[in-house]
Amino acid sequence: MTDNSIRRSQRLNQITHAPHEQLDEAVKANAPFETLASYSRFLSAQYLFQEELKTLYTHPQLIELIADLPDRCRAEQAKADLLDLQAAIPDPVAGAVIGPSLAEALGWLFVSEGSKLGAAFLIKRAVALNLSETFGARHLGEPAGGRAEGWKRFIRIIDDLPFNAEQEREIDRGAVAAFERFNVLLQHAYATASEAEPA
Repeated sequence: MTDNSIRRSQRLNQITHAPHEQLDEAVKANAPFETLASYSRFLSAQYLFQEELKTLYTHPQLIELIADLPDRCRAEQAKADLLDLQAAIPDPVAGAVIGPSLAEALGWLFVSEGSKLGAAFLIKRAVALNLSETFGARHLGEPAGGRAEGWKRFIRIIDDLPFNAEQEREIDRGAVAAFERFNVLLQHAYATASEAEPA
C-alpha cells in the first residue's frame, strides 16, 4: 500500500482511475452542455457535492495543513450559478460524508481540488450556452493564483505529509468514495429532473 517509489498523489491518481473513468462516462451520457436545462442538472450535482464538502473546507485541523482551504471551496459559487439560472437550490441527498478521519478527508479534497483542472475544459463548453466565470459558470472559473499553481501547492502538501499505513488506506478510501459520491449525486440530479418534467 505504501510503495515509496511513487508519490502519494500519483498513487491516488492510479487507484481512482476506474471510478474517474466511470464518472466521465456518466457525465458524457447526460450531455450537460447540450442544453441549458441539462447544464442546470449538472450544476445541481456540483452544488450538492461542494455543499457536502464545506465542512471539510472549513475544518480547523485541515486548515492547519492547507491555510487557504476555506477560499478553495466552490459551494457559494455553485449556489450563485444556480440563482443566475433561476434554478432551484436542491435539497441535501442522504449519504453525505460525515466526520471522516483527517487522511480520509484529504482524499475527498484531492478529488474536489483535482476537478478544477478539468473545469478548464468544461468552462469552454459552457461559453456556448452563454455562461461565463461571472454568470452561471462561476464554479468552473479559474481560482485565484491560477489552476495549475493552486493544484501544485495542494499536491506538495499532500505528498509531504507523514502518514502511517492506516492513513494511507484512509486517504485512498476517501478519494475513491468522492468519485463514487459525485456519481450518485449526478444520477440523482438527472433522475430528479426527469421526474419533474411532464411526460
